[in-house]
Amino acid sequence: MTTSTKLIRARRFFPLFVTQVLGAFNDNLFKNAMVFFVVYSVYNSETSEMWFSAIASGIFAAPFFLFSALAGQLADMRDKARIIRIVKLCEIGIMLVGATGLVLAWQGLAVESAAIPLLLLALFAMGVHSTFFGPIKYAILPQHLQPEEVLAGTGLVEAGTYLSVLAGTIVAGWIGVEHAAALVLVIAVIGVVTARSVPSAPPLGAIVPVDYNILRSSLRLIRATLHDRRVFLAIVAISVFWAICTILFVQFTPLAKNVLFASKEVASLFLVIFSVGVAIGSLSINTLLKGSVSARYSPLAVIAMGAFLVLFEAICSGWRVADETRMLDVASFLVHPLAPMLLIALLGIAVSGGMFVVPLYAFLTTFVERSQTARTIAANNIVNSGAMTIGAIAAGLLSLFGVAVVKQLLVVAACCLISAWFGYMLLKAEREAATA
Repeated sequence: MTTSTKLIRARRFFPLFVTQVLGAFNDNLFKNAMVFFVVYSVYNSETSEMWFSAIASGIFAAPFFLFSALAGQLADMRDKARIIRIVKLCEIGIMLVGATGLVLAWQGLAVESAAIPLLLLALFAMGVHSTFFGPIKYAILPQHLQPEEVLAGTGLVEAGTYLSVLAGTIVAGWIGVEHAAALVLVIAVIGVVTARSVPSAPPLGAIVPVDYNILRSSLRLIRATLHDRRVFLAIVAISVFWAICTILFVQFTPLAKNVLFASKEVASLFLVIFSVGVAIGSLSINTLLKGSVSARYSPLAVIAMGAFLVLFEAICSGWRVADETRMLDVASFLVHPLAPMLLIALLGIAVSGGMFVVPLYAFLTTFVERSQTARTIAANNIVNSGAMTIGAIAAGLLSLFGVAVVKQLLVVAACCLISAWFGYMLLKAEREAATA
C-alpha cells in the first residue's frame, strides 16, 4: 500500500483533506460563477472584462496580505482543529451574502449597484476565510503525519485542491447562477460537518501573546523567515509563480471570449485543463523525488512552463473562426483544427507549474521548527498575496495600455525565467546546506 493510499484512509488526514477539498470547490464555484456571469452577461469590452477579472483577483488576494500574520499567530498559538471549525462555520454566513448577490444577478435586479458589490464583498470575505484556513492546512500536516509522509501529504492536499478547483470550475461553467447560489450554501454546511472530525492539533511551542498590529506583525513575520535561506528563496519563488498564475487566470475568460470567440463553457474548460495539469504535476513530482524534499527539478519545470506559454500564444495568435459573431460551444471548439494543440499546450503549462511549486511548499513545512510552521506558511501567504496583487494590477495595466490579451501571454512567459532563477538559487542553497 502506498503512502498516499494509507494517508487517504487515515482519520488523522482524511477529514482535513475533505474539508480543504470542499472549501476549494466552494471558492471556485462562487468565484467563477460570478466572473463568467459578469464577463459574458454584463460587459462587452475586452478592457472592461480584463479590469473586472483583475479587480476580482485583487480583492480575493488582499486579505492574505492584510491578515496572514494574524492567521499564522493564531494557528500556532491555538488548537488548529478548533480554528478550522470556526472558520468553516463563518463560511455559511459568507455564502449567504454571495448567494444573495448571485440571485440578484440572475433576476437582473440592481446588477451594478447591488449584485456586483455583494458578490465582491463575499469574494473578499472568502479571501479572509482562506487566509485563516491556509496556514493550518499545511502546518497541521507535520503534526499529524510522520516525516516521511509530509511530502506525500502535501502532494495530496495540492492535488485535491486543484481537482476541487477543477470540479468547481466545471460546475460554474455549466449551471446557472441561481443553481450556483443554492449549491454554495449546501457545500458550506457540509464543510462544517466534516471539519468536526479533524483531530485536535494543540500548539506545540510556548504560548506567547498574539500581536494584533497587522503591519508590525507582518513585517516581523517576514523577517523571521530570513534565518533559513532555503525557506526564504522558496517563498520568493512561490510568489513569482503565483503572480504568473494570477495573470493567466485574469486572462483566461476574456481570452476565450474575445480571441477564441468561445463560450463560457470553453472558458471553464480552460480552467479545468489547467487544474488537471497542476494536479498531475503535483503527484508526479512526488514520484520523481521519491519522497525527498528537493528543488532539483524546479528550474527546469518552470522553464518548460514558459516554453509551453510561448506555444500557447502562437496558437492563439493563429486562431481563426468563420463567424466571429457566434460563440463557439465546446463541441464546435473541440473540432477546430488548432484546438488539440492549444489544449496540449495549456496542459503542459499546468503540469510543469505543478512540478515546480509542490516541492517548494514542502520546504516551508520541513526546514522550520514545527511550532513555527503555521507562521512560516502565513509569511509565505503575505508575500504570495502581494505578488498576486501585483500580477492582477499588471494584467489590468497591460490592457489599459493597449496590449492585446493574447500578447500578454509572452509577458507571462518571460516572467517564468525569473522563477527559474529563484528555483536555481534555491537548489544551490539546498546543495550548500547538504555539504555544510
